[in-house]
Amino acid sequence: MASADPARPGFALPLLLLAGFRTLIDDLHAELARQGHPELRPLHGFVLQAVGPDGTTATELGQRLGVSKQAAGKTVDRLVALGYLERGDDPHDARRKLVRATARGRDGLARSAVVLDALRNRWATTLGAERVTAMEDDLLAVAATDIFRLDVPGWFGG
Repeated sequence: MASADPARPGFALPLLLLAGFRTLIDDLHAELARQGHPELRPLHGFVLQAVGPDGTTATELGQRLGVSKQAAGKTVDRLVALGYLERGDDPHDARRKLVRATARGRDGLARSAVVLDALRNRWATTLGAERVTAMEDDLLAVAATDIFRLDVPGWFGG
């Protein structure tokens, strides 16, 4: 079935949503670079969120991200080298090795939250606060109920 409005074909909606997401994320990372985190990439934010405040194993991290343990391990290696993550023993189970965010990793996450609030405010200034709130409400009405999914890297990768 063709789109009811030929000027707004169905395929344009996901591309516009992705463009909005990409704009926010690109602006976020430009600001993070100015604030001392030039090496952080969009994937790294998903990883740091998936590691969580208590740490996790590489296997659990891969499951949370929807990628293999090996893929998760490679990303962890990179973030360890950059100083955002560290590996250590699990204090509750000597057989397990945990990945935890370092102070630098926690700083990157904290700055991200502040920058994203500022970017939302910028959109509210440009579009109007009511329109941004309505857009968020509308997206909540049509999006899956588990909106905070960390498996986007694996989902995009197939």
